[in-house]
Amino acid sequence: MNFAELTTFRVGGAIQNFIEATSEEMILDALTADPLAQVIGGGSNILAGDDEYDGTVLRISTQGSELDYSSCAGGLITVAAGVEWDDFVAQTVVAGFSGLETLSGIPGRVGAAPIQNIGAYGEEFKNVAARVRTYDRSAREERTFTANQCGFGYRTSRFKEEPNRYVILDVTVQLSRGDLSIPIAYPELSRALGVNEGERTQVKSARAKVLEIRASKGMLLSQNDKDSWSAGSFFINPSVPSEVAVTLPPAAPRWPNPDGSVKLSAAWLLEHSGIAKGDRIGGASISTKHVLAITNSADATSKDVLDLAKKCQHAVYSSFAIELTPEVQLINC
Repeated sequence: MNFAELTTFRVGGAIQNFIEATSEEMILDALTADPLAQVIGGGSNILAGDDEYDGTVLRISTQGSELDYSSCAGGLITVAAGVEWDDFVAQTVVAGFSGLETLSGIPGRVGAAPIQNIGAYGEEFKNVAARVRTYDRSAREERTFTANQCGFGYRTSRFKEEPNRYVILDVTVQLSRGDLSIPIAYPELSRALGVNEGERTQVKSARAKVLEIRASKGMLLSQNDKDSWSAGSFFINPSVPSEVAVTLPPAAPRWPNPDGSVKLSAAWLLEHSGIAKGDRIGGASISTKHVLAITNSADATSKDVLDLAKKCQHAVYSSFAIELTPEVQLINC
């Protein structure tokens, strides 16, 4: 087995010892045998190095979900970490729940949702999270965290901050019952749906439109679209002090953070630093649809991707003295 077969980037070297765990017992057995095993899920946020990985890779492929209707506000749904995220979203929409529809089409598995605090189109996982059950490798025991204990932030959590400690076993979300979506908070999505920001629409309509938009940007996995052979957005939107933000051109998108800093658009910074769609190094290229995605367009190596990422970082820093941080997890790079 190699990382190229396990990641949406489709790059990466051979793996010395690969284990696919379909039960919690298999997970615990693997971690007992090798406490330092590299844990992965759908491989949608990983860039692995070209050299052989000298260790154990444990892929979480557990399945199953359980619904608790006792919640007065709708339903509590507990789902195994190995379930494909978008399959889970689709199931909730069909079952008549709202809350996850704008997170449609995000690749990867459920276990990654709390680690990254995944988000899209004005919504984040933290807004529906109820609890996260984990295996704590340091304490060698199961630990369950409420949403308030997860340390959620922009594309981060306590699980990401301590990457080799917690293994996600399952996740419980709190969803509402009904045909109406959550309020549409993202301008692009509200325009596409023909509603005002803050208004609701049909849950199924919101999901369908999100999938349509993601596909138009190469952000929906497809065997036939090499723009989707990527890890989605390669960089996070940087946050800078307000005094830095005011030095940027007025046209630069920006959003105030609760701590007084200002979040900027990584895509805008790239586009205004000379990075263009289709730019390439070796087999890696900037997506032809979205400048924030680096893709494997022609049998890329991990080195090709890293070199292109460094070119992007250097361009933005040279233009604006702002550092871009990869959102992608680097393994053996």
